[in-house]
Amino acid sequence: MQEQPEPPFPPGLTARVELTVTDADTAQAVGSGDVPVLGTPRVLALVEAATVAATAVRMPAGRTTVGSRIELEHLAATPVGRTVVAQARLGEVDGRRLVFEVTVTDGDETVARGRVERVLVDRQRFVERAVRVS
Repeated sequence: MQEQPEPPFPPGLTARVELTVTDADTAQAVGSGDVPVLGTPRVLALVEAATVAATAVRMPAGRTTVGSRIELEHLAATPVGRTVVAQARLGEVDGRRLVFEVTVTDGDETVARGRVERVLVDRQRFVERAVRVS
């Protein structure tokens, strides 16, 4: 009986990323509104950064992950100067598909929550296909 190799990304992998909100992170600055609070596109980028960080240490050579689906609820406004923490936890692995549960908090307050799906791909082949298409 052959031993199966350990999958590169077992469920339970976690990572956290922090951001202190600046004027450049606001809805006004990123074009997603006209208020000076953390913009939803920056929240989305932050949770994606946390998912990338969760897989970075175990990423096989020549591979990468790409985002394929995001469900995100932005629940609370965060003013400039506050620090938010994005946390990602790998909850499901289905072949090359990785599903993360994500949250963003400001102290005890939940700023956002959702799911991010990423797909494991061959980096070079992915870039070559993207260049051919454009």
